[in-house]
Amino acid sequence: MKKRRTTPRRRPASRPPLIAREVRDIEALREELERRVDGVTSRWNANPEDVQRSVAKLVLTLVEFLRKLFERQALRRMEAKTLTPDQTEAIGLALMRLEETIQDMAKRFDLAPEDLNLDLGPLGRLT
Repeated sequence: MKKRRTTPRRRPASRPPLIAREVRDIEALREELERRVDGVTSRWNANPEDVQRSVAKLVLTLVEFLRKLFERQALRRMEAKTLTPDQTEAIGLALMRLEETIQDMAKRFDLAPEDLNLDLGPLGRLT
């Protein structure tokens, strides 16, 4: 009896594997952050009246960046069907509440949504 030769299954060429897309996204984000850090001057305006607002802007920008990253990851997991309906609901609710909290805190420090925006290069603008 002859043995049948089997070949491994391949994904369709039109859609890259999920992990490869995630790696590309993370690499693009890393490169953009490095580019931005290189472009920042080492001076800091330490005006006591602006310190809280500056720190709030930095923190809220980073939290918004992470929220968007979590949102993209959640969407990918939903597309890959690796989340239960309860997990999908919990993640969606958590992301909505986080977005509301960011907006409330931004208002408290008189920051507009565009103040919390980053240019992510090939990925586009953060918001």
